[in-house]
Amino acid sequence: MICCKRVYQSVSPEDGQRVLVDRLWPRNMRKDALHGQWLRDVAPSDALRRAFHAGDLDFAGFSEHYRAELAAHPEHWYPLLDLAAKGTLTLLFAGKDTAHNNAQVLADWLEEELDRRGPGSSPVCYAQEPGG
Repeated sequence: MICCKRVYQSVSPEDGQRVLVDRLWPRNMRKDALHGQWLRDVAPSDALRRAFHAGDLDFAGFSEHYRAELAAHPEHWYPLLDLAAKGTLTLLFAGKDTAHNNAQVLADWLEEELDRRGPGSSPVCYAQEPGG
């Protein structure tokens, strides 16, 4: 199963393998508080990230460009397939928008790749903020 969760949410045993997939380190977060690994190379390029945050691209455009970047660099995301195939993989992101972020696009991408490999993992889950 592949889940997406804000990095600021509490660590849970259900998280399984935790991987931060943002290019920038989250604000006000100590490195020892991650309880996982950081794969900054799997994040969108700086130019794409800036265009999306500036509003130059809507989420559909961002997703399309990010998927093109993922297709061009399988070496960045391929190790995540093994983690997802072995159990729960939680992709961590810092953004406030839990529905429109790079972790969601990456989770969908990885699920599609797992489906191509054979029997897929469980459905993708998206963690919601407490109380929301």
